[in-house]
Amino acid sequence: VCFAAFCTEGVRLNSSERIYLSFTDALNLPTFDAFPKLPPLSALTFSSTSVLSSKTTEKERESAIEPLQSPIDSSRSYFGEKPMSPGVRTLTVLGKFKPFGLIAEATDSNPNVADSYQYFLFDPDLTGQRDGDDGNEAKFSRQREHELFIRDNRIIWTSGSRVLKRFTLSSPIIKACWSHLGRGAEALLCVLQIGCLTIYNTSGEVVSVPLPRTVISIWPLPFGLLLQQAAEVNPTSNIPFSTASPTLGSREMLRKRDMSSHLILRDPLEEPEPIYLEERGKLNIMKDYDERTIWSSDSFPLMTSYNKGKMQHSVWAVEFIESSSSVVPDTVIPKRVSFRRIWQAKGAKKAASKVFLSSDDAVPVICFLILEQKKLLSVGLQTVEINNEIMFDVKPYISWSISAIAAAPVVVTRSRVKIGLLPHLDIIVLSPENDLFLYSGKQCLCRYVLPSWLGQSLVSGDSAKTDSGSRVLKITGLSDAVLGCINLSVNHSQIFRCALTSNPSSSLANDCIAAIAEGLRSDLYKLFLSLLWGDGYSDQKGSSIHFEWEALCNIFLGICQKPTGVHLKQLKTSSESSWEFLLSSKFHKTYSRFHSGITSVSPSDLEEIAPFCTETGSEERPDNSFELMVQSLDCLHAVYESLKMDNLRKQDLHRLAVLLCNIAKFLGEKCYIDHYIRDFPRLSKITGACTTLSSSRKPPNIFRWLENCLRRGCLSTNLDDLPDLIRKDGCSIVSWARKIVSFYSVLFGDKPVGKKLSSGVPCNIAPGSYSSNEELAILAMAGERFGLQQLDLLPSGVSLPLRHALDSCRESPPADWPAIAYVLLGREDMAQSVFRNLSSSKEFEMQSNTSLISMSIPYTLHLHPVIVPSSLSESLGLENAKIEDTNSVDGSVIDGMEHIFNSYTQLRYGRDLRLNEVRRLLCSARPVVIQTSANPTISDQEQQQDQLWRIAQRTAVLPLGRGAFTLSTIHTLLTEAFTVPKLVLAGRLPAQQNAVVNLDPNIRNIQELKTWPEFHNAVAAGLRLAPLQGKVSRTWIKYNKPGEPNAVHAGLLFGLGLQGYLHVLNLSDIYQYFTQDHESTTVGLMLGLAASYRRTMQPDIAKALFFHVPARYQASYAEFEIPTLLQSAALVSVGILFEGSAHLQTMQLLLGEIGRRSAGDNVLEREGYAVSAGFSLGLVALGRGDDALGSLDSFVNRLLQYLGAKEERSLLAPSNEDLRSAAQVTDGSTANVNITAPGATIALALMYLKTDSEVIFSKLSIPQTHYELECVRPDFIMLRVIARNLIMWSRIRPTSDWIQSQVPEFVKNGVSRLQDDMDDMYEVDVEALVQAYVNIVAGACISLGLRFAGTRDGNARDLLNNYALYLLHEIKPVSAPPGNGFPKGIAKHVDRGTLEMCLYLIVLSLSVVMAGSGDLQIFRLLRFLRSRNSADGHANYGTQMAVSLATGFLFLGSGMRTFSTSNGSLAMLLITLYPRLPSGPNDNRCHLQAFRHLYVLATEARWLQTIDVDSGLPVYAPLEVTVKETELYSETRYCEVTPCILPERAILKRICVCGPRYWPQQVELVPEEKHWWSFGDKSDPLNSGVIYVKRKVGACSYVDDPVGCQSLLSRAMHKVFGLRTLDESNMLANSHRELDSDSVDHLVSTFSSDPSLIAFAQLCCDKSWNDRSDSDFKEFCLQVLFDCISKDRPALLQVYLSLYTTIGSMADLLVKSDSNVCDSLSISSLKVSLAYNEAVSSGRLASSSGGFVQSIFLTSLGKRCEEILNSSTEMKTNLRDYLTSETWPDDQKDVILLSWYLKWFSVPSPSIIKASVEKIKSKCKISASAVPLLRLVLPSTHVSAIREIDRVFFSID
Repeated sequence: VCFAAFCTEGVRLNSSERIYLSFTDALNLPTFDAFPKLPPLSALTFSSTSVLSSKTTEKERESAIEPLQSPIDSSRSYFGEKPMSPGVRTLTVLGKFKPFGLIAEATDSNPNVADSYQYFLFDPDLTGQRDGDDGNEAKFSRQREHELFIRDNRIIWTSGSRVLKRFTLSSPIIKACWSHLGRGAEALLCVLQIGCLTIYNTSGEVVSVPLPRTVISIWPLPFGLLLQQAAEVNPTSNIPFSTASPTLGSREMLRKRDMSSHLILRDPLEEPEPIYLEERGKLNIMKDYDERTIWSSDSFPLMTSYNKGKMQHSVWAVEFIESSSSVVPDTVIPKRVSFRRIWQAKGAKKAASKVFLSSDDAVPVICFLILEQKKLLSVGLQTVEINNEIMFDVKPYISWSISAIAAAPVVVTRSRVKIGLLPHLDIIVLSPENDLFLYSGKQCLCRYVLPSWLGQSLVSGDSAKTDSGSRVLKITGLSDAVLGCINLSVNHSQIFRCALTSNPSSSLANDCIAAIAEGLRSDLYKLFLSLLWGDGYSDQKGSSIHFEWEALCNIFLGICQKPTGVHLKQLKTSSESSWEFLLSSKFHKTYSRFHSGITSVSPSDLEEIAPFCTETGSEERPDNSFELMVQSLDCLHAVYESLKMDNLRKQDLHRLAVLLCNIAKFLGEKCYIDHYIRDFPRLSKITGACTTLSSSRKPPNIFRWLENCLRRGCLSTNLDDLPDLIRKDGCSIVSWARKIVSFYSVLFGDKPVGKKLSSGVPCNIAPGSYSSNEELAILAMAGERFGLQQLDLLPSGVSLPLRHALDSCRESPPADWPAIAYVLLGREDMAQSVFRNLSSSKEFEMQSNTSLISMSIPYTLHLHPVIVPSSLSESLGLENAKIEDTNSVDGSVIDGMEHIFNSYTQLRYGRDLRLNEVRRLLCSARPVVIQTSANPTISDQEQQQDQLWRIAQRTAVLPLGRGAFTLSTIHTLLTEAFTVPKLVLAGRLPAQQNAVVNLDPNIRNIQELKTWPEFHNAVAAGLRLAPLQGKVSRTWIKYNKPGEPNAVHAGLLFGLGLQGYLHVLNLSDIYQYFTQDHESTTVGLMLGLAASYRRTMQPDIAKALFFHVPARYQASYAEFEIPTLLQSAALVSVGILFEGSAHLQTMQLLLGEIGRRSAGDNVLEREGYAVSAGFSLGLVALGRGDDALGSLDSFVNRLLQYLGAKEERSLLAPSNEDLRSAAQVTDGSTANVNITAPGATIALALMYLKTDSEVIFSKLSIPQTHYELECVRPDFIMLRVIARNLIMWSRIRPTSDWIQSQVPEFVKNGVSRLQDDMDDMYEVDVEALVQAYVNIVAGACISLGLRFAGTRDGNARDLLNNYALYLLHEIKPVSAPPGNGFPKGIAKHVDRGTLEMCLYLIVLSLSVVMAGSGDLQIFRLLRFLRSRNSADGHANYGTQMAVSLATGFLFLGSGMRTFSTSNGSLAMLLITLYPRLPSGPNDNRCHLQAFRHLYVLATEARWLQTIDVDSGLPVYAPLEVTVKETELYSETRYCEVTPCILPERAILKRICVCGPRYWPQQVELVPEEKHWWSFGDKSDPLNSGVIYVKRKVGACSYVDDPVGCQSLLSRAMHKVFGLRTLDESNMLANSHRELDSDSVDHLVSTFSSDPSLIAFAQLCCDKSWNDRSDSDFKEFCLQVLFDCISKDRPALLQVYLSLYTTIGSMADLLVKSDSNVCDSLSISSLKVSLAYNEAVSSGRLASSSGGFVQSIFLTSLGKRCEEILNSSTEMKTNLRDYLTSETWPDDQKDVILLSWYLKWFSVPSPSIIKASVEKIKSKCKISASAVPLLRLVLPSTHVSAIREIDRVFFSID
């Protein structure tokens, strides 16, 4: 609506300064016809000759449409007097108007190609871009509005004088508008260009939608964007989709015959859909191109159009059509959109110049501005809800017209009121006489004029104009209405921005007017509006807050005095009316200035208010005026009771009480007058006796209702104590009181029924589970956005039950609550977790964060983001750098590990230097130290080269470990080149001043150490990037591409692919890489692509991979020379791409490749090729076993042949095709088992992984005799052991007996009898036995490592560690052998290489089990193995690779990642741990070295850290982790300390934050066989590894206090504060004891971060208190501070101090005559506090820790209050006078005390008491005391007051 001025058919562009939106030719309409008695779809006809048809009678003509008369004549008197003219208001001129886009263009210095431009102003609420204002809409400024400025192809979005955004498009802009598309609530800027629609969101993201045909205009709807199409002369000439997308083009061709004239775009990513037309119950595609849209609404689904051929206006309702198929959901086939015509009018030659929505008596109306007729026509709308859908129609009897040449919707009279989704809109109208009028519906409120000074200033600036007539300004046009501001064009060719009189700046006047608007009947409200906007409420005399309130009061006082007609003092006639005399009287000037003293008004002035005369005739007091006052009293009293709930508005409450007293006196409401005087006793002086007939109405009292609710429950309360407006749905003025009532209701038993409670009070309840009334009350507070800041505004007694509910639910709230509810409880830790899960957009995040902060102020600090670095980590980082620098030449060398010191690693490993040591061991960027003599000789130089060669081999494999160590630990900037650390193979000589020694190329082949080590080094660098850290773009990858292909970029591609980044490359990029014909680049790219597209079977990637598998070629293809290494990489890549798919053709291909005949010079690499094919086949059929295919037996038969087994007829015979392929896989007549056996074994293991298949298990048998042992190679036995255990997964046990059970008995017996003096004849057999034993044990250990990968199982760890130490002892005996259970002396019968390889395979398996743990014992073992090989000269490339990988695994991802045991992860680990270690840097014969990096695909980020929500820093916190029952153990709970690694998702059941220092928190999980949640997953209950915790007040963090001193809190507080016992306090020496402010401040800040507690502690320790006499109050404050800190209840401060000062002020009144006490509202609050205390003690309010405030404190307050009231000597006399004659005492102090007494003891008004006494006297004769009977008729009155009433009315003197 706010930019309806822009959304019209055409825009007239003007380049002069006077720029505003004008519209195309106006309608030439002399008359208008309408037939209201016809159905809504009937046509309203324009006629060019007569108002109605000739058959229409004059009466029908007048009733059809009521043309409003002149605004002056149309105002009728509601008092039976002459018509009242509307008031005249002066416009507030904000200044000359000029689009700020022009100024922004000038500052941009952009050449203006086009002279014409457009602009429109709009409310920033439309886009959610509300500027930071105070919410006061009376303060108009350009900052309140936003502007879109459009010229040519540029858009400038400004707010006031600030440019928000600039948009530049490729072609000229036709039209722009805001619209809501998609499922989000965000408004999108839609820009129409030729053949294209560009859509921007507020953050700048852009979507371009190609248009199917020429679209001439766009229009916003609530659920999409309406596209208006033009009829094409040649439809086939323009098919824009044919070149862009063949699919879309074909879809367009199919839809050519059904082209729609209107399209709807519901989502930026969808295709525009045709719109259907509903006529006579049928649906047809709308093809009427003559129906040109002239307006649409973004609030209601409405559209208006004009048909030039038919000269017809139409209003259409936009509706959804239900899908014909009930099976298919709407998300698959969306609902179709249709137009339904609900109104039409014929006879118009041109379209309406402007259409907009407005309001008339709570009914939305559509207004048409018809310029030629100079009329504004309004048509009413009605809504009907059918099946939860709102249907729109036209109300035939609501239509009227106003004379106008310009009009616009504005928000003036009722800004807070909404009619459904539409705010209440008034109409500003420019009449043909150039007068400006404000209408509310069809009621004219006032006429606006420009200020006189404006004309003088304009003329004074123009010397040419001297005529006095030129000083008269004439308004010639209005435009650009936004809320309460408009642009006015004047006859001096200038345009001004003007503000209409909007909401009063007085909040009290605003509330009263709004309450009357919501509470009055329609006709009475119109009467009130005529009074409010008439001349009596003119704003000519000022605009101050006091004046606004005075003017509002004068309206009601005028009604009260108007019937008398004569002023009491002025008996003689005068030309000055009574009303004018009242305005100029002294009383009027001082009326509302109560703060200056009401009692100062003299009695003579007070007599000027004439009481309503009962003798006045009925003709002088019409019923409507009296009824207006009665309903106004009810509405204003509701505001009065609502203001009682706000501590900050007592002054407004006092002003309102004075007005209500006068209204109640006029109406004769004695009970109301008594009610107000009890609240403000001083009003008794200005309110005389009521002389009219008194009413017996009892005024609603919200304090009485709250007290009864606490004492008897919600269902037993009297709803008459609540004002009617509180129970009215949608009333926003008394929403403050309504919220309090609803909270109390649900707290004491009321239940929600829909959007209301069962008592009828509306209440918004946030979603969430609840099991108690307290929890439901918290949800209600959260749903109403009632935070701690709002809670502080309540009276202390009223807030106590709500604070009690918060405190009782704080310990363990339900886990499904919204974030705001947790913040309300003070559980920001749980709120932050929920908040991070739900924040799906920047807009949501901003709004949610703001709302959370508003709920928590003032008790919590802002929600901090997670701060990764800390002071501890920064200091340690500096120390670490210094340690590294001492051992290096250049301390600034980048080693790729400089980023590992973060908050997580410092908390986990910060107590020692293990990370520094890992960094030192894995550093390959610095020269390595070579130990030589000081005077080298020639032999020494040779020794240096030899030593350097061995060290260089170790350095070359360090990147493999470093890649695992730094896995996913950094986030790169996409604007920077990626840095790969150098691989330095040189050494340095410390004895020769760190001289650098390089390898001699004449001695060694240095290039051998370059290719694959450089590849590994780059892979390690690429693995540092966190997976899916952001939008790693294709441009960034190509930016890092070198000119010439090299191994570095090849490794980087592989590393990026492993992290899932290569999916951004397109086919052309992949093709360019492949055409480089670079071996390592091709390997890295294929494996990286397969990893990025893992399990997707993406066809394009599959084609690229199969290209490198010659077996896939047809026979006619020429032979390609593809290296076997590339073929091996391609095979494994295919397996990763097709993982788990069981794709038959791929499996057949891979089966043949396992035993493919060798060709050319690739014989040495055939085993590696066969192993790769076996890996790939196993991956494709991973874990599928027998369920993969029905014919899987043929595959098994073939694989068993590859193992060397004989063909078995029981298996299905292979087909002819299989036999042909078998000919290719044999060397001669049988398969070469030495080549095919490893691949076949691995394939069977992966195919039957975890299937427990006994058949396959038996086929993979271990030799059981010496003969069988001689037929199988020992290393093949190891593979069989691994395969058997992977198949029988559930049988693996982490025990020594299980490992020994893997060893056949004959091997076990033979090894156990090893002796030194065995005969030579058994030497061969013994060597075979030992070889078999070592390989079987190693295979079992590898199986154990895979079974417990990443679990950190203690039994598996100890077992593998013992076997590693055993083999190490056998290789080189040490002083302490590992144990007695292992056979001795096996090293004599087996070569050292075998033992070394088995040792390192066991160590590697051990590190897999302990992955990410950083275990010190294992790390020491690895460090020993690394140094041992270097020292004794047995350095080997393969063993060093194992040590490097094991070190990286142990600290995987810097301790933040670990391994999974899912099927896919196990396959990748098996490929990585394949037990054939390379012999040199270029050894890829048996296993491609690049496969050693595939462990990345098996990792999971199962790390967890706890963040202190107050400081934003990571902290230690104890956790209790619960894992479900498995076959190895029952359900188990164990303790961890964060940061830590969690168990797998398949067994993880529950995580609890426990311990005494942090608030408990519990995360429930459902164990599932799924991968761990990825980073940023919205379903992740652990927030990507972060749990927010909140420290309890009174406890320190574990970093600051590892031992724990919370038990010392009480002693420390007593010591610092100097709290004294009762005896000590009487000692003069301690009465002025000086407090150490620094110590108190430090102690409080140590135990609590709450700012209010810290500030209060500083105040208590102020030295100025030492000289004051109120030491008791000081002592009280210190005790309150101690109570707040010890109980973690900061809100206790306000409650205690408020209640304490209440009693103190009451006591001061008795001893001081100048007390400033002027009301008794605090008595009501104190009574609610005592009722709360009773509710807690009686159990109506449940609490495990007692009340929120100490019960003894509240009880003592009650007793002290009664003592004060009973101490007055004049109380009984004053009470007797009050009860008998209804008079109040003259003394000010006695009046206050009497009001306190009446409220404290709940004494009813005298009229009620007298009626009760008369009732008792009439029923029975009282001879003794009437106290029992009085108790029956006055049940809420205290017994002390009952006795006094009995004494007054029934005592016999």
